Amino acid sequence: MALQSDHSREISHQRKISRGKIEIKRIENTTNRQVTFCKRRNGLLKKAYELSVLCDAEVALVVFSSRGRLYEYANNSVKATIERYKKTCSDSSNNGSVSEANAQFYEQEASKLRSHITNLQNQNRNMLGESLGALSLRDLKNLETKVERGISRIRTKKNELLFAEIEYMQKRQEIDLHHNNQYLRAKIAETERAQQHMSLMPGSSDYELVQPQPFDERNYLQVNALQPNENYPQQDQSPLQLV
Repeated sequence: MALQSDHSREISHQRKISRGKIEIKRIENTTNRQVTFCKRRNGLLKKAYELSVLCDAEVALVVFSSRGRLYEYANNSVKATIERYKKTCSDSSNNGSVSEANAQFYEQEASKLRSHITNLQNQNRNMLGESLGALSLRDLKNLETKVERGISRIRTKKNELLFAEIEYMQKRQEIDLHHNNQYLRAKIAETERAQQHMSLMPGSSDYELVQPQPFDERNYLQVNALQPNENYPQQDQSPLQLV
C-alpha cells in the first residue's frame, strides 16, 4: 500500500510539472481551439455561479463563440443586469472612474504589445547573428538548434524544387529525342522510297542480280547470276562454232 501511494503521488507530481504554464495567444488549430473554448466556457460559467452564490453578487455573463453562438448566465436576469450597468455608467459620479479604468486597461495592453514587438525584433536580430552579447550559453544552444532546423527545412525545399526541375528537363529531353527520331525515320523512309523509284526507272541497268544458284552434283557452280533485263528485247546471238 505504501509503494502504491508513493507511486500515485509521483504520478500526480509529474502531471503538475508537465502541465506548467501555457502561452496566452490564439490557438491556430481549429479542433484544439474548439476543445479549449468548451472547457474554459464551462469553467467560466461555473466561476460566475460560485461568485453569485458565495458573495451574493449580481452576475451576468454573456459569451459569443467564434461561430456566433450565444452562451449566457445570470443569477437575476441578463437584461436587468445590463440595464443596471447602463444606469451606473450614465451616472456622472462614476464616469471618471470608468474612463480611468478604461485608460489603465488600454495602457496595459499597449505596454504588452510594445514588449511583444521588442521581443520579436530581438529574436529576428538573433536569428541574423546580431545582438548575441546578452544571450547565455543555453540561449545560444537553443538559437543554434532553431537555425539548424530552419536551414534543414530550407535545404529540403530547395532539393524538392531541384529534383522537380531535373525530372521536368528529363521528360522534356525524352520528348525532344522521340520527335527527332520520328523525323529521322521519316527522312530515311523518304530516301529509301526515292532510291527504289530511281532503280525502277528505264535505262537504269541492263542486268539485275538474282538469287545465288546452288552447286550441282560435280560441285560446279551453275553460273546464272546475271540475267538479261526484261525491259529490253534480247538480241539474237549466233552460237559459237569450232573451226
